[in-house]
Amino acid sequence: MKGRTIAELKIGDFAEHAKTISEGDVYLFAGITGDMNPAHINAQEAARGMFKERIAHGMLSAGLVSAVLGMQIPGPGTIYLAQTLKFTAPVKFGDTITARAEVTERNVERNRITLKTTCTNQDGKVVLEGEATVKPPKA
Repeated sequence: MKGRTIAELKIGDFAEHAKTISEGDVYLFAGITGDMNPAHINAQEAARGMFKERIAHGMLSAGLVSAVLGMQIPGPGTIYLAQTLKFTAPVKFGDTITARAEVTERNVERNRITLKTTCTNQDGKVVLEGEATVKPPKA
């Protein structure tokens, strides 16, 4: 299984991946990363916070972007080089998040692709935006 090469990619190409974020996903992510912030895992503490309920880790949504890049565009064999992120809204338990990556620049000489990355919830609200730089697989 191999992803698309730079020759196969053009500006405007995009891919998406959607996932409904469960309580279990948040607890697994907390356990894997060690981020036990009460905003994510303690309902009583989170109720006193700015969102009034537990929310998913921002980096959990960012991980969905990684899935798009590594599995779809460019796909398997891609090397993730850089990512900027801006978290624009909270992700709540039960939200369905759609990660999208769209090719915005091609640098054939350096074999680099720049992609606009976004995550939206089921209501179309942007919860994450940024830009990724990747090295697609060689031919």
